[in-house]
Amino acid sequence: MLQLNQQVLRTDLAGMPLEWIDYRVAARLYFLHQVAYACGDPLFLLRGGTNALTRVQSRLEIHSIIATYGIHHALNKLQDDYMPPLSNRTLFQRDNHMCMYCGQHFSDRHLSRDHVRPSSKGGADHWNNVVTACVRCNNYKAGRSPEDAGMELLAVPFAPTHAEYIFLMGRNVLADQMEFLRAHFPRSSPLHRRLARETPA
Repeated sequence: MLQLNQQVLRTDLAGMPLEWIDYRVAARLYFLHQVAYACGDPLFLLRGGTNALTRVQSRLEIHSIIATYGIHHALNKLQDDYMPPLSNRTLFQRDNHMCMYCGQHFSDRHLSRDHVRPSSKGGADHWNNVVTACVRCNNYKAGRSPEDAGMELLAVPFAPTHAEYIFLMGRNVLADQMEFLRAHFPRSSPLHRRLARETPA
């Protein structure tokens, strides 16, 4: 059963993913005639007042993906030099909550952000230089490079595109939303392989 906190994926007219919104924001966009079209599965059916003349109750069906009119601030995020903001939440999502050194999965409280090239040696706090590490592995590696610590990095860190970042920001991403977002991932995206493993046959 869907919860009221289930997110709706908002896109521009061309279908480029923009952001996650809740059903109240989606309903407001419908009311303001800002929704150009909807796709994906129906999520919510909102019922309003009853017309005094027709005795018909107003109904609004909200789908999992809605395309909206207008110029969006997110358009500048489609530039080649766009870099999404880095946070532990999205970093852990990118790495599937797996320590990139020991290969084990952990909850957020047992994970940390590790700088592959240590900060003490000029390593940047940047998507391409950070990986998810369990607290134990991060403490062992300390201020050393993986080579100096005798540790093998299990995956090459990468900076997500805007569409990948939208996926990483999602909570309880539905199958139709995931399929829609995956169509916007680069062919070389490591997320394709991960999602293929997670999707039931």
